[in-house]
Amino acid sequence: MDPMSGPHVIRGSVSLPEAELMWRFSRSSGPGGQHVNTSDSQVELRFDLARTEALPDVWKQRALDRLASRLVDGVVTVRSSEHRSQWRNRETAAVRLAALLAEATAPPPKPRRPTRIPRGINERRLREKKARSDTKRGRSGRDWG
Repeated sequence: MDPMSGPHVIRGSVSLPEAELMWRFSRSSGPGGQHVNTSDSQVELRFDLARTEALPDVWKQRALDRLASRLVDGVVTVRSSEHRSQWRNRETAAVRLAALLAEATAPPPKPRRPTRIPRGINERRLREKKARSDTKRGRSGRDWG
């Protein structure tokens, strides 16, 4: 097989191990002339997330939890068929898988610290609300007195 353009880094020094990637090729659907009927340009890339040793345990557990809906027996699958070239589809699928794993293994966001609204701002808001209410009340033709 063709050598890939380099290791696809997930984050930091962790990258996708080429030995654990399972490739499958098939014919793409859609228009393309005579060539499309003979070339297997669609790429399906599978990565066994449940059994990999390439990810730290914390990242692996985080990814398994976040990608649970996409996994089939612990395997995540990415397809690519937007290019006519199998090589470019391979590159696209590998980059897509690396991005998916990078997002799934990212640490959770810091919890939001609730902040109080300053009293002056709240009082000004209520004053403006009262003034607007008086303005609208003054528009009616009724005599309220």
